Amino acid sequence: MPRLTVLVQGKPHVLSFRPGASLREILDRSDYRVRSACLGHGACGLCQVRLLSGEGGPHQPAEQFQLSASDLTEGKRLACQMRPTTDLTVEILNPPPPSGWRTPPEGLTYAPAGFAADRPPPPGVSHPVGAAVDLGTTHLSVAVHSLASGRRLAERWGKNPQGRFGSDVVTRLMAAQRPEVAEALAFAARHAIGEAIADVARREGLDCRAFSRVTVVGNTAMLALLADRNHHLLLQPAYWMAPLECTTIDGAAWAQAWGIARQAQIELVPPLGGFVGSDLIAGLVACRLTEGSAPALFIDFGTNSEIALWTGSDLWVTATAGGPAFESGAGSCGTPAEAGAVFRVAETADGGLAFRVLDDDCAHGLCGSGLVDLVACLRRRQRLDAKGRFAEGAKNFAFAVGEREFSLGLRDIDALQRAKAAVGAGIAALSAVAGLPLAALQRVVVAGLFGRYLDIANAQAIGLLPSVPVSHIELVGNTAAAGATALLLSTQAQAMANRLRQQAQLINLAHRPEFEDAFLEHLYLRPTEAS
Repeated sequence: MPRLTVLVQGKPHVLSFRPGASLREILDRSDYRVRSACLGHGACGLCQVRLLSGEGGPHQPAEQFQLSASDLTEGKRLACQMRPTTDLTVEILNPPPPSGWRTPPEGLTYAPAGFAADRPPPPGVSHPVGAAVDLGTTHLSVAVHSLASGRRLAERWGKNPQGRFGSDVVTRLMAAQRPEVAEALAFAARHAIGEAIADVARREGLDCRAFSRVTVVGNTAMLALLADRNHHLLLQPAYWMAPLECTTIDGAAWAQAWGIARQAQIELVPPLGGFVGSDLIAGLVACRLTEGSAPALFIDFGTNSEIALWTGSDLWVTATAGGPAFESGAGSCGTPAEAGAVFRVAETADGGLAFRVLDDDCAHGLCGSGLVDLVACLRRRQRLDAKGRFAEGAKNFAFAVGEREFSLGLRDIDALQRAKAAVGAGIAALSAVAGLPLAALQRVVVAGLFGRYLDIANAQAIGLLPSVPVSHIELVGNTAAAGATALLLSTQAQAMANRLRQQAQLINLAHRPEFEDAFLEHLYLRPTEAS
């Protein structure tokens, strides 16, 4: 892929990119954004860069209007008007203040098809827009759309600030036993949603008061903590199969805090039950699991992993604890799948290892998919056995990515083993209760940020994915966010979600006798039998 060298206050940074996007769009996925206030139309003239080398293409009318002849002669360009195709070097002029919000990584966005934007917006708002929010345990995604046309206007992606209270849902739920902590958790999530909306409004030239609907999906714990309602019940086994009420009591106060339309509709899409949240329902809507080939398996890998099995007549669903290995990184070399994460590891012809880094030139660590790749490579080289132990009693595996040195330790591998064992045992439990052999699967949908960057062969080699034909497996990105968008805009999507809610049969893995044995079996780093 072509490489972009970006100078920010004299310091160079190197990014790779796929031709087709504007320079502004490329930079918005990184830590090196440009100023903007016009949806990238060239109307504000704020996203100025200086082209130092490479081919930036012809000057566009918006650049000729916004920049003087001397500016153009000096190499000044508007980032939103350039669509680079080859290597180039640019300097960002007047960079914006640092922000925790950026465009989602390339390939993460999944666009649901066939849903008309036919939900009427609340009355009294000119040019109404809406925000679809996926409140994940680790990350928060916001997609902004015109409610009249359904056109996507902008996206934002950032960390869920609740992470400082714990990396997993159980830790946060336990912390929320104290009322003052529960209030802080709720405020952190609400404030983050408001920040993302404000960032979109400021950078895209939108009026916050035009936001007249906000639709939020998430796992049960995240929704309950956001609303600060009934989250304590999730720590009681009696409620692990029951629906949980976690809608907002005072949507008007949230709208006021966010600065959006006073009459805005604030919708917290209710979870299905137990730890199975509305993010699963949204994901099933987005990929239309019950309308495609059957039998079909849906896996949304995450800190709280959710699984669905569609037999063609029955829909079985469950949730299991994935832990930090899939999303936020675990152990000494783990990192979330964001700029600087090693997301791909491959063996080279000379016996070495090649690393690919996400949206940056400097590696920060291994994200989940990179960890899967590295473990699979070490297994093939017999540097690691099926139990997750290094050969010859070694305690770690040292490797370098560029100038950075890292060490893969037993803790990293153990976290991956436990996460994959939990998911594998969950799949086995659904297969058993449905009486369906995994070999019969015609479709396997792999969702989530972690799933988007998976190498299927490596995932199957260590038993993370079932051993079915690769052609049956789809890596689809953030289906929860895509489904939230469909629910924001479409009555058809809402009707489909209601049908799925009625069809779904929730399985509590704690009550399945085969779960413990299956968990132990899936701890091994080897392919699973698709039987």
